Amino acid sequence: MSKTNRGNFFEDFKVGQVIRHATPRTVTSGDQALYTALYGSRFAVQSSDAFAKSLGYSHAPVDDLLTFHIVFGKTVPDISLNAVANLGYAGGRFLAPVFPGDTISTVSEVIGKKENSNGKTGVVYVRSTGYTENGTEVLDYVRWVMVNKRVAANPAPEPVVPELPSALDPQSLGTAVPLLDTANWDNDLAGSEYRFDDYEIGEKIDHVDGMTVEEAEHQLATRLYQNTAKVHFNQHTEAHNRFGHRLVYGGHVISIARALSFNGLANAFHIAGINGGRHVGPLAAGDTVYAWSEVLDKADIDGRSDIGALRLRLVATKNRTCHDFPGQDHEDNYLPEVVLDFDYWALMPK
Repeated sequence: MSKTNRGNFFEDFKVGQVIRHATPRTVTSGDQALYTALYGSRFAVQSSDAFAKSLGYSHAPVDDLLTFHIVFGKTVPDISLNAVANLGYAGGRFLAPVFPGDTISTVSEVIGKKENSNGKTGVVYVRSTGYTENGTEVLDYVRWVMVNKRVAANPAPEPVVPELPSALDPQSLGTAVPLLDTANWDNDLAGSEYRFDDYEIGEKIDHVDGMTVEEAEHQLATRLYQNTAKVHFNQHTEAHNRFGHRLVYGGHVISIARALSFNGLANAFHIAGINGGRHVGPLAAGDTVYAWSEVLDKADIDGRSDIGALRLRLVATKNRTCHDFPGQDHEDNYLPEVVLDFDYWALMPK
């Protein structure tokens, strides 16, 4: 019997199956520093102990997406080593802050599966939850992945497709943020004078700046998260895929777009929830990412006079600026330059 792990195929997943993923990860200040070096993220709460402490944190938490990528990375060897594509996200909740010194582990439950009409692949739905060493839940989210079958001739299972929310209830948000002393929120240090009341539903923001993806950087980032998907690393095998080269990890695109969004949303300091997200197209080294956002909704949070929630649509493009807010054409097909469409709740001081 082979002692190596070649990953699970579609047939290996069972609805209700619970998977405890290997390799817990202790998060360090070095991880946060490297994350900042890779993306240039500038949100003040995650950048400055002094700023965070003045608001009511014990010290600066790590970036929300660093937490997401670490939790996600644990799942790859068991969930998506034989994936064709990561199709989408829903129902993601950031439940508690993560600080340097916390150790993160991940558990996933298979909540649905359905074979595709080609008989060669199927879609697997999983809910993954990240925990600290003391059992505190820091993040949970659903994703669905297209996975190769081991044997195309194997019979199709009874389809089970879970019902997923189109958006999270904003009243369920904010548990990862202490009650803030917003009198100490320094707009100059945060980088913007614009707070919750300054944004309007329907408003669109061109984030102006672009970031070119380098081969070494996206591989280093993916290794930082201990994501082992070969499509990101192995040029020897990926030279024969339909693109002819390695692909950039989709989470890398999310982090680039989020970092770019600082220019226009500098006070949107915390990602509280992921309503949905799609990796619309592939990204490769040498491509330049641009981004724009739209305010889809606004909400007060019961019992919180310090913060409000903005529902934001974050769209990323490759090799195309976003002055005209590119997205879909008149038939609702994504334009070829669009690589990400991400719907999330962000918290902002009042």
